Amino acid sequence: MLRVGLTGGIGAGKSTVARRLAEHGAVVVDSDRLAREVVEPGTEGLAALVEAFGGEILAEDGSLDRPALAAKAFRDEESRQLLNSITHPRIGARTAELVAQVPADGILVHDVPLLVEAGYTANYHVVVVVHAPEETRVKRLIELRGMTEQDARARIATQATEEQRRAAADIWLDNGGTEDIVLAEVDRLWADRLVPFEANIRLRRPRPPAGPVISPYDETWPAQAERALARIRQVVEERAERADHIGSTAVVGLPAKDILDLQVTVSTLEDADAFAGELSDAGFVRASGDWWDFPQDGGENWPKRFHYGADPGRPVNLHVRSRETPAWRLALLFRDWLRQNPAELAAYAEVKRALAKELDGDPTIDAYATRKQAWVDAAFARAEAWAAATSWTP
Repeated sequence: MLRVGLTGGIGAGKSTVARRLAEHGAVVVDSDRLAREVVEPGTEGLAALVEAFGGEILAEDGSLDRPALAAKAFRDEESRQLLNSITHPRIGARTAELVAQVPADGILVHDVPLLVEAGYTANYHVVVVVHAPEETRVKRLIELRGMTEQDARARIATQATEEQRRAAADIWLDNGGTEDIVLAEVDRLWADRLVPFEANIRLRRPRPPAGPVISPYDETWPAQAERALARIRQVVEERAERADHIGSTAVVGLPAKDILDLQVTVSTLEDADAFAGELSDAGFVRASGDWWDFPQDGGENWPKRFHYGADPGRPVNLHVRSRETPAWRLALLFRDWLRQNPAELAAYAEVKRALAKELDGDPTIDAYATRKQAWVDAAFARAEAWAAATSWTP
């Protein structure tokens, strides 16, 4: 299934987005609702809370008096941890039950208010953040939830900042306007990104070819790469030696194709084969056929494995290279050399622009890559000289 993490600050209108996705066919698992469900009257969760914090946390009708519980559970760190030890495992177990019921071709939307704060972003194929300006959120909390302005601002202040949410967001939905605007955005998101993303993973569908279109440097490329790398690292764990952002999008100021190049370094390609299926399920589909890098010494080609990002909204090239060839090191050297040598960066940028203009209209990237290789091969020699002079190590 495709796993979508949905989050946003209090009052941002996350529930509006969740309802629309459910109307389209997504299976929505609401963490807040489950947190209430596991402590309803008659549940083991409520009984455990009473045993831990006393009968004073119950209302007259036997339900949980949440303010009374909060007064006891949040008085110190030990009490807060006790509360979490009771509720979190039960919420997790109930979540697992619901997730297990999602069909193989389903799209799961996990509505988690504190997803960013808890550091859960790598657990999902894509994270959607719903946002609205603080003043809009305060107004909604006053009018719709009956909060005082002071309470509303206090709640907002305890949550992640806009900057933190932007760093975590693969998709940013602005819900500061009228409801019809954000609903239209959700409709497009479902049709153009989530549905094809799920199918691309399940069917191991090859990515459409892309021509040599060069984009100006995007300052968000490093953050986008880091989100992808976090998901990759969670899959490969100790089975890989490192995972890095490489290529032109990793060099500040360098124009590039809007495709993130990432690299996983392994001891042997057998290690890569062992986690290939897991990487594919995580959204980085293993490409069929044989893949290699061209050697600098004129010898035999250097074999590698290649995966591509299945998310139609974020193209990724994932190169899995072993230490058995020099290719993994050269990729890191070329990146760092360009970062430290502005004149070489400028020269490379000009080569890329000229070739892209010359080959405009070519539906594939093959001619562009081939024509560029001569400059790159010569650049490797200059980079090696720089590495020796500076004692560079990967």
